Amino acid sequence: MIINWKPNRDSDKSLYDQIYNYIINQISNGDWYIDSRLPSERKLAEAMEVNRSTISNVLDELKSEGVLISRGSKGTFVANNTWSILASTSQPNWKKYLDQGIHKPNQTTIQMINKYEFEDGMIRLGTGEISTDLFPTEYVNEIMSNITLNSLNYEEPLGYKPLREAICKYLSKFDIELKPEQVLIVSGSLQALSLISIGLLQPGSTVFVEKPSYLKSLHIFQSAGMKLKEILMDEDGIDLNDLRKKLNKSGTNMLYTIPTFHNPTGIVMNESKRKQLMEIIKEFQLPVIEDDAYADLWFSKAPPKPLKSMDDSGSVLYTGTLSKSFSPGLRIGWIAGSESVIERLGDIKMQTDYGSSSISQLIAFEWFDKGYHERYQIGLKSSLKSKCKLVLELLSTHFSDIAKWQKPNGGFYIWVTLKKDINMFKLFEDALKSKLLINPGYIYDFNENNSIRLSIAYATGSELEYGIRKLSEIIRKYY
Repeated sequence: MIINWKPNRDSDKSLYDQIYNYIINQISNGDWYIDSRLPSERKLAEAMEVNRSTISNVLDELKSEGVLISRGSKGTFVANNTWSILASTSQPNWKKYLDQGIHKPNQTTIQMINKYEFEDGMIRLGTGEISTDLFPTEYVNEIMSNITLNSLNYEEPLGYKPLREAICKYLSKFDIELKPEQVLIVSGSLQALSLISIGLLQPGSTVFVEKPSYLKSLHIFQSAGMKLKEILMDEDGIDLNDLRKKLNKSGTNMLYTIPTFHNPTGIVMNESKRKQLMEIIKEFQLPVIEDDAYADLWFSKAPPKPLKSMDDSGSVLYTGTLSKSFSPGLRIGWIAGSESVIERLGDIKMQTDYGSSSISQLIAFEWFDKGYHERYQIGLKSSLKSKCKLVLELLSTHFSDIAKWQKPNGGFYIWVTLKKDINMFKLFEDALKSKLLINPGYIYDFNENNSIRLSIAYATGSELEYGIRKLSEIIRKYY
């Protein structure tokens, strides 16, 4: 339960009355449902910026009226008979519906990250998108002045064909040869994963993921009834021995992997391991989702070619996006695979949203067709390389005795692992109090860990300098 409200101190109503009415409204509107637990008095007082005694008095009054109930050390809850007490504004028991909904809620930490990303003054040390000062405003203005909006109708099921042709041409530089019929335009990588989960897998299927994995921070496959099973990683990516061992014990399954600038670790799978992985894929007839969101973002040396470039059996579903290398707000990505699979996923997409934004597809076509993508990547990679150098210097200055990390060769992320076990959620909360937003490693893992995903992409240079120094000071309080 997140409190994003404060009483108005200039109001004619007392703080007590405002807080009382706020809680009543939250309950009667169904936002605070039956049997939901309220934050502690201390946290309520901090969130509302009032004395704890005021909160205590309001809660006591609501308990006496039967609206709230105390359960000792477990805390204060919305009472089961609240709806009858508030009968004049009675709502359905939304808790029942919320609990039985198919899609699982985000982890609490991720909900907090999503909320606080937009708070004024927050330094976002973990955000996986390019900062506004790196956005190609001039190029976009040129594109918008040149495109002709002859039609804003729906596109065909697989998406705007000229864009699919442009993507095929773009992917050929990675030695991926495709026809437009093998490409589906989607509204970003998340939709690609969602379509795959409901279109190709059944409840009870197993999706293998690296440990840690970006996919662990989502509930796309779990909500569709699939199980995620972790595969260990080493310095070169997925542990093939661990994968082979677990494949021998599994039935229907699929592998999700980010071999190039892995999220969250930044690891790049070497060419030899990619070839070995493709042999395992053929041996076990294992379908694979290859997430290649960061393919263009190398600093000095291009990474090995994608798994899809070695795929002569149609085993790899290749997903890409413009969210990392152009604009997350454009919401344009793609899935490449066998025609029959792409046709099936395209049919499902038409049933869910009737196609991605026509305007976004037109912009994306111009972006590729007129060469803006290649020109922009040169400057973007140079900027990211400079910011990476800065972050590595800051880590060396402020973290060398308390953490370890590897120098990335591209992408957005540096995986910083603390040398001492500490309460990472408490660290996350303490950082928030100092206006620092971090991505703790446990949101990407199946177990607790002492890592932090630092992003070089979003925060400005001055924000990185202050934020990393301040984060070091906060961490040292635990040592």
